[in-house]
Amino acid sequence: MRVVIIGAGLGGLCLAHGLHGAGFEVAVYERDTRAGAAPASYGIHLNADGLRALHACLPDRAWQHITARAIPARHVVNFHDPSNGLLATLDFRTPENATDPITSRRAVTRGDLRDALLLGTRDAAADGATAQDLRGKLPIHWGKTFSSYSQDTDGRVVVAFADGTTTTCDLLVGADGSNSRVRGQRLPALARRDLGILNVAGRVPLTSELQATLPPQLCDTSINNIVPAGQGWMFASTWATGHAIAPLGADGNRAAGRYLVWAWAARRDTYPSSGDDLTGEQLKKHVQQEIRDWASPFRDLVAATEPADIGPVPLRTMPPLEEWEPDNVTLLGDAIHNMTPMGGIGANTALRDADTLRTLLLEHRGTLTRASGDRRAQVTAAVGDYEKRMRPYANAALALSTKNAERATNPAPLPRSIFRTLLRAAARFPLLQRRIFHTPHLTVPAPRTRLGA
Repeated sequence: MRVVIIGAGLGGLCLAHGLHGAGFEVAVYERDTRAGAAPASYGIHLNADGLRALHACLPDRAWQHITARAIPARHVVNFHDPSNGLLATLDFRTPENATDPITSRRAVTRGDLRDALLLGTRDAAADGATAQDLRGKLPIHWGKTFSSYSQDTDGRVVVAFADGTTTTCDLLVGADGSNSRVRGQRLPALARRDLGILNVAGRVPLTSELQATLPPQLCDTSINNIVPAGQGWMFASTWATGHAIAPLGADGNRAAGRYLVWAWAARRDTYPSSGDDLTGEQLKKHVQQEIRDWASPFRDLVAATEPADIGPVPLRTMPPLEEWEPDNVTLLGDAIHNMTPMGGIGANTALRDADTLRTLLLEHRGTLTRASGDRRAQVTAAVGDYEKRMRPYANAALALSTKNAERATNPAPLPRSIFRTLLRAAARFPLLQRRIFHTPHLTVPAPRTRLGA
């Protein structure tokens, strides 16, 4: 059985490794060139679902690369007042989250994760590669833009590319991101909607000088939300990286280190324009104006960020996924359930898709490998099981990320005041805490400490 995957992103590569390692014939086609395909170097918190998928799908060398580059991440969410310190802390940790060598939560850069996923692959068009170089490696066809697909007389999928070439497979998987061309043909009525929200995302090296000015929670890999009484919302968390982001050392080299990612979320109508057309410098000045009355540590964080490391992130989301008739063409990750980053689970959900599809194809393997004149029906049955299993958890993730985005940017003062009051009340009444947050532990500091003027 041959599987073609469109897109060499996180979910597509995870699936490719999982199927390749299980003996399926797999090929990945990616529109970017290998040199230009590196993702933006922001971070990902890998949760139990994402880690289980990576561990199940990846070869050992790639898994070890992840465990070497990632750092433990506290599954703790802090809520800060812009001027008066912590409002409350939600602690989602359980003993198994903290001790399981596979599923214990980790923070990793997208670059490090992508590097791990590219281990064990080969450039299918590489010049000068010997048979020994290519043997046993997962082929990736770089610089191949998907154009369309069709079905041949045997029910196999014929995939056409913009350069005029074609390839044939038993199963086509669209893992080609939020603007998926595969989705455009497979499910043309399914489209993302714009939430009218723009995030401004920034990244700054966490030097010892900067760390000394910040609340400790911002530097310990926990998730932080700064909740003003009025409009807007800020997110911040720390990642470790093996990449060169630290200042030049005495030897002229850049040391690996940590960086802090922050994001300002607000409705588009609070920006001087749509926001998408603003430069990094303009976005920085806008955020600085919005937080001008905040405590100095938060202002220092934005001030320390270079404009080149600040950019706009429009928030869009898929609607809830309704049922559709399965076929031997399917989708995973952002191609089917693109969501806002405000649930922190988009990448993990894509990885979960990859492992779910791999698992279902293995379960159906007996019929898929048996000689038959109706291979398309057999593949479609496996795809139908995958899509039936995927939709509920994908819809839950879509709902959570959308709800978080809309609540965070609601400009009405009353809902914000109620939320801040609920945070304090839930910290004191465990039953209310569990009812609202579905979490085992929430605390509030007493007395609250002031962060600075």
